[in-house]
Amino acid sequence: MELNDLITRFSGTTRDRQKAIFNTLFIAGNKLQTLFDSHIPEVSLKQFMLLSIVRQSDEQLTFTQLGSLLGCSRQNIKKLADALMKKGFITIHQSPHDTRAMCIRPTEKVEDYFQNEFLQYQEELKYLFEVYSDEEIKTLFMLLSKLYAGIDNLEEKHEAIKNNRNI
Repeated sequence: MELNDLITRFSGTTRDRQKAIFNTLFIAGNKLQTLFDSHIPEVSLKQFMLLSIVRQSDEQLTFTQLGSLLGCSRQNIKKLADALMKKGFITIHQSPHDTRAMCIRPTEKVEDYFQNEFLQYQEELKYLFEVYSDEEIKTLFMLLSKLYAGIDNLEEKHEAIKNNRNI
């Protein structure tokens, strides 16, 4: 079966398209992770995403906050952070606001990495998006941003179900 066969199969109804969109998000995420993991030097895509957030943040974020932003657990952030610390990209220290929480601080190696090593891979991102017009990119950005509202909706539904079971 080819990808175009799947697209045709799932293009009939809104419900079918919803299933196809869900599957596409999962498959696209896997494909991007595989591609970038095999091409980005020194770090995995997940480690890179963590470094990007830490680098862009104006404040020091805890493992829990970073997990929330990346959509994973505090334990997953700890594993990523431990690997990045061993590679010299970050330091891990106690939060200045909560002595029980740990934060990540980027080292000088992070800025050097983004300015030098990763620069060529930023160029490759052009290939990912060159099939879109500027208007399509604007629309895709808006729709993907709106997807977060749907994810919040789903999380609230699951939380409500979980809370009802605990009563």
